[in-house]
Amino acid sequence: MAMRALLGSMVVVSSMAMSAMAWGQAKQDFTLVNKTGYALSEVYVAPSKSDDWESDILGRDLMPDGEAFEISFDWADKSCFWDLKVIYHDDNSSAVWYGIDLCTVSKITIKYNRATDTTSASFD
Repeated sequence: MAMRALLGSMVVVSSMAMSAMAWGQAKQDFTLVNKTGYALSEVYVAPSKSDDWESDILGRDLMPDGEAFEISFDWADKSCFWDLKVIYHDDNSSAVWYGIDLCTVSKITIKYNRATDTTSASFD
């Protein structure tokens, strides 16, 4: 299969405030939902000002299609704006989103469109 995810940037602007967080969660915690039709082999989250993706946070071999993955932050992390990068297992292609305001987003759902060969994300 010759699938290639679109490597694009997306700045997320949200005017809606996130509902109150449960006790014990950092304000940037979110759920990543894979609705691409393909497994992901790596997931990276880095501060928007960073030049380094650091380590894969998936912590296992694969994130299958249809699965949700909880991503938690340390309370010491104060930055709201983060970048997200996913790597597809099938062909090592990637999709990247920049400047996601994780202080207002609690769920990110990613989808792949075969007809346009693009990966998109919705932010809730």
